[in-house]
Amino acid sequence: MKEEEKNKMMIFTGSSVPGLGKKIADKLHLELGKVELTRFSDGEIYVRYLESIRGANVFLIQTCSHPVNYHIMETLIMVDALKRASAKNITAVIPYMGYSRQDRKTMGREPISAKLIADLLSVAGIDRMMTMDLHAGQIQGFFNVPVDHLTAVPKIIDYINSKNIENLVIVSPDAGRVGVARKVANKCHAELAILYKRRPKPNVSETINIVGDVGNKNVFMIDDLIDTGGTVCESAEFMKKLGANKIYAACTHPVFSKPVYKRLKESSIIEVVVTDTIPIKKELLKDKLVILSVVDSLSQAIKNVFYNKSVSEIFEGRM
Repeated sequence: MKEEEKNKMMIFTGSSVPGLGKKIADKLHLELGKVELTRFSDGEIYVRYLESIRGANVFLIQTCSHPVNYHIMETLIMVDALKRASAKNITAVIPYMGYSRQDRKTMGREPISAKLIADLLSVAGIDRMMTMDLHAGQIQGFFNVPVDHLTAVPKIIDYINSKNIENLVIVSPDAGRVGVARKVANKCHAELAILYKRRPKPNVSETINIVGDVGNKNVFMIDDLIDTGGTVCESAEFMKKLGANKIYAACTHPVFSKPVYKRLKESSIIEVVVTDTIPIKKELLKDKLVILSVVDSLSQAIKNVFYNKSVSEIFEGRM
């Protein structure tokens, strides 16, 4: 980038992903912006940017890792400070959007929390939203600003193909991921199977049946996130009883709430493939965990937005 253009783009990060923010800034040959993030004694968040951002195109990198509510509030305060400091444009780069599983009402007197988060970000002052593999694509419609919906699926496809797994079946853990699983199966020249399950309450699922054959096959389950690991581990045991050989699992967002590490260690899954949209400690799963980086995708998307180029072209032909 030319020197005058560097001055127009600024990268800041919240406390949830300082490592990811630094890697993206380095990829774009920029210095990570300086910001003071502290708390008052009662837990209130204080934010102050330590350099001028007047007239800058600011990309604020933050993800909704644990503690989710703290990081959401920190993001809102950081956006408000950017707006009041006369930033020209504010793009919230949120690889994993919290509350995205609460995208509709399934029972009476429930909230649509994903819509609330979208409203909060819009009111705080963002001009654009950039995220990755939303739980449901229609969440983009909750925002009143442009949304760049990126995907880590091509990275996962490349990884699966690099392993040259024979007799491969791509498995969708539920009806909601069938479209993605079908695309992965086509790109990997594999068969497709679909698990049918019901969810009696949050973080609890029961595998009921399967459409497709996994007997004497190697299985790769594809999902958008793994939280407590109940669904993916239960599904693995279900398919093992049906005669599946090696069982792998992949997801974009390693939410990884307790007791996920214990469950994955004790499960029939031999490898768990995730990305770095949420920081996790690889040593907790040792040889079972593979972490793919989304730095290239996010960096290229930020660059394309800054130069008013197409973002979708980054993934053309890869899905």
